[in-house]
Amino acid sequence: MEEAKNMDNIRKEPIHVIGAGLAGSEAAWQVARRGIPVILHEMRPLKSDPAHKTDGFAELVCSNSLRAADVKNAVGLLKEEMRQLGSVILQAADAHRVPAGGALAVDRQSFSAAVTKAVREHPLITVVTEEVTDLDSLEGYVIVATGPLTSDALSAAIVRKIHADSLHFFDAAAPIVTGESLNYDVIYRASRYGKGEAAYLNCPFYTKEEYVAFREALQHAETAAVKDFEQGNVFEGCMPIEEMACRGEDTMRYGPLKPVGLRDPRNGREAYAVVQLRQDNAAGTLYNIVGFQTHLKWPEQRRVFGMIPGLEQAEFVRYGVMHKNTYMNSPKVLTASFRLRSDTRLYFAGQMTGVEGYVESAASGLMAGIHASRAWLHERTVDFPIVTAMGALAHYISNPEVEKFQPMNVNYGLTPPLQKKHVHKKQVRNALYSERAMAAFQPVRQMCNSDVLPEG
Repeated sequence: MEEAKNMDNIRKEPIHVIGAGLAGSEAAWQVARRGIPVILHEMRPLKSDPAHKTDGFAELVCSNSLRAADVKNAVGLLKEEMRQLGSVILQAADAHRVPAGGALAVDRQSFSAAVTKAVREHPLITVVTEEVTDLDSLEGYVIVATGPLTSDALSAAIVRKIHADSLHFFDAAAPIVTGESLNYDVIYRASRYGKGEAAYLNCPFYTKEEYVAFREALQHAETAAVKDFEQGNVFEGCMPIEEMACRGEDTMRYGPLKPVGLRDPRNGREAYAVVQLRQDNAAGTLYNIVGFQTHLKWPEQRRVFGMIPGLEQAEFVRYGVMHKNTYMNSPKVLTASFRLRSDTRLYFAGQMTGVEGYVESAASGLMAGIHASRAWLHERTVDFPIVTAMGALAHYISNPEVEKFQPMNVNYGLTPPLQKKHVHKKQVRNALYSERAMAAFQPVRQMCNSDVLPEG
């Protein structure tokens, strides 16, 4: 009886969401869609952090790409599942996309503005500009979605809640250059293997000698002094390009400088290595250097990256910077509902749960928002099947059998293997994974959307 009374008291309170990034904005949106009042706490612009430049919601601080658009790709499948659950992040992304071949990339400013407008104007969402430093000061259900740049005070509060020693790692953001400053006599437009529209600009190192000289310059370039907030371990998916150069002569050529499938359409020639540029805004005036997260000092970036063919006179509008990320050992402390095992009124979402990537962060916010809403409404918990993209992420971050937990992008390796054997072609396998997921997702879609109030 006492537990039921406490739950009724919790149900009288709004659901608190801390952080208005991709995960927090999505979580607040999903809660409000179900007729539940939300208080969204965001510390910017009252207090800034080392990476964000604006006070807009869902600001993209690194790349402007939400990666593959094809539903047969794991992240493409994840986006489609989110669309079917009314994701505000995907609505904004689809409305403000820019050319990116087979990827979904957005104009980062108009995308953020659209999310900010939608969330701020929702009648059930109240935005409060403040830094939350004590989780026990908030009554009712709380979704913590403060992301990779959680403040020191709140990080300490989370550490106390999860009974851990610490939680952190760091990654890096790539530079952006102006399109008009590029040398198009050298650079050519193409997508790998001609897949999708020719949306990438390609900077070819035609000879091994050019590539080796560039790699040596990267190896010996001066890096910025590491600040306290940057201390930690680098996530492999965000490896600084200079560290990649130090790992081996061909490491970059098997990574972001992979030349395979990128022949110059002007002469049919395949380069020894290729640096790709991706459109960063709708006007096509800005391009980011794909995979070139870096910790080099800014003058060194200008000098060394100027060795890239076609970037000799490039104008940098943003240099690469390092910034802190924060995550917890989620399999030990979270359930598949993104709920804290030791305090069931607390949910977590975003990169701090160990999902890696823009789309994955937003998806975790979507799931946390739905789970918290159903708890508030006294509805039974939704089980996202592990064969779905969302279910695979939820299982990964909550599976106590996972050892040496590391942040993870969505991928089909997180799902059970196909029953059909001897399917060798990746495209065929991925199509089967996608079909299986979509079939399993439909009952989840119906259950989740049954709580949503009619618009207007």
